[in-house]
Amino acid sequence: MTDERPDETRQERREQRARKQREMQKHGANLAQIYRDAVLKRANAPKRRRQHRV
Repeated sequence: MTDERPDETRQERREQRARKQREMQKHGANLAQIYRDAVLKRANAPKRRRQHRV
């Protein structure tokens, strides 16, 4: 394994990985909420009548 920074300890690398994992989890939760809100918004929107072209 090649290290970019050899003075970095295992604990520091472990903390960096944990920090990245927490960021990913936050992103996933926010993204899920955005999709859920979008679906509910469309479901609760009044139905529009489609006009046929001639």
